[in-house]
This record gives sequence, C-alpha cells and structure tokens, in this order.
Amino acid sequence: MQGFLNLNKPFDWTSHDCVAKTRKLLRLKRVGHAGTLDPAATGVLPIALGKATRLLQYLPGNKAYKATIRLGVQTTTDDLQGEIIASQICAVSLADVETALKQFQGKIQQIPPSYSAIQVEGKRLYDLARKGEVIEAPARTVEIFQIEILDWRSGDFPELDVAIACGSGTYIRAIARDLGIILQTGGTLAALTRTESSGFHLADSLTFSDLEAGTFQPTPPDAALQHLPSITLPATSAQKWCQGQRIPFMDITGTARVYHEDKRFLGIAQAEADMLIPTMVFEPIS
Repeated sequence: MQGFLNLNKPFDWTSHDCVAKTRKLLRLKRVGHAGTLDPAATGVLPIALGKATRLLQYLPGNKAYKATIRLGVQTTTDDLQGEIIASQICAVSLADVETALKQFQGKIQQIPPSYSAIQVEGKRLYDLARKGEVIEAPARTVEIFQIEILDWRSGDFPELDVAIACGSGTYIRAIARDLGIILQTGGTLAALTRTESSGFHLADSLTFSDLEAGTFQPTPPDAALQHLPSITLPATSAQKWCQGQRIPFMDITGTARVYHEDKRFLGIAQAEADMLIPTMVFEPIS
C-alpha cells in the first residue's frame, strides 16, 4: 500500500501517535506525516504510506486553520495546555481587535513559542523548557495570506474565532500570544483545528474508525503533487532518467513530476540548464 491519507487528528494525540496507530492498523513499516500538529490541535494531518514517505518534502506548504483566541490570559505554552502566568479582566472591543489583526497580514516576523519543536543549538525548545531552560528562539519570517474574524464573544475574558490561511512554519499559538501583546491584555490559544494542509481538506478527512473499517482508498502518490508541473518522457528517455542520467529538456524549469509515456508516475526531477535531473526516482524501470 502506498499513497497519502488525509487523517483527521484526534484531540490529545501527538502526530507521532497518529503515525504509530496508522502503522499498526495498516501493518505497514513505512509511514510518515507532513506538518506536525500539537496534541491539543485537531484536524488535517497528511499521512504518507510506503514509498510515498519519500514525497513528503514535495507537498505544498500552505495551511489553513480555525482558531479560538482567549484574551486576558497568558500561559507558559501560549495555549491552554500550559500554566497560567498572568490573568486580567480586559475591556477590549471588537473594533480594537480588528485594528490589531491588521498587523498580522502578509509577511511578518514571528518568534516561535518556547514550547515548540524548533531546534536551538541542536536541542528542541520544548525539551529545554521542560528542564526549566526557557530560551527564546530567533524571529523568523512567516506569511499570513488571510485572517478573518468568524465570531466574537465579549466578557471579562473575551474570545474570538478566526480563520487563518498561512504559509508553512507559522505558529498559530504565537499569533494568539502576539495579539494579546498588541492589545496589552495577554492572549492565548484556546482551541485549534487545521482545516487544510498540503492540499488536503478537513471536509474530506478520514478518522481512525474509517481506517479500522477499511472503508478508504489512499490518495495516489502523484495526485497530491498537482501543484508541480508535469513532464512526460518517451520510453527510451524515461529509462535513462530512471537510471540516474540527465535528459536534455528545455520546456520547463524548477521541480516537476515525471511520467512515462504510458502514464506511469516515475518520480521527481529538477529542471535546470536545459537538463532534466533525477531528484527522486519513485518507480524504477528495469
């Protein structure tokens, strides 16, 4: 079995837990995932099966989320799973929030949460934080394509639901934290669901019950790579390419899917300097 699964990750499961469960249910050794989700988050977790694990790096990076942000609260982890370190009744309005959110559009500088999988000097931040060594990761550039308020609930500790479309590497917990900083109220992430990742959508996702029942078909490996241009090679050139040879090709540049003339998906190539260079041969030709 090979291809991709669009898994709806349950609450309180790590992404690694989901891989282990999938491996056990499907009796497969080679299983991987794209785009780690925190245990408290739910939603789309792309799972790769068999040789498709070699294609994870080529999946599109854009993601979308539905998040609930609570104002007036700060925690150690920037979500409700952490220890509350500050709390205050706040009197902010929806208009205040709408104005503040404008600062989260486009390319922004973001500092990842202290409890995250980011590595600093070879050590993951969450491992350091658990030992009491809180180290601030360097700021990095992330991109927010759209952030839209879905609902607003006023009160002593107001909450807002937002839909966020963003690029790879964006921490929604950091957005909640930084919104609280801008509003001078404190803020933390109260709930998070990923609605889209790597071209997979929540509405089409599978549960572990679906996997247990066997009522699913993996997405074909190349079907998840439709954002990449495709190249079809005649039989002779296809065989040479699969053997690691560079093939003269002038019609395209960059990363591309490669197909045999009989429509078989062969792998991934890098097209540059009028040559088609094998990057990952998925289906060798004997």
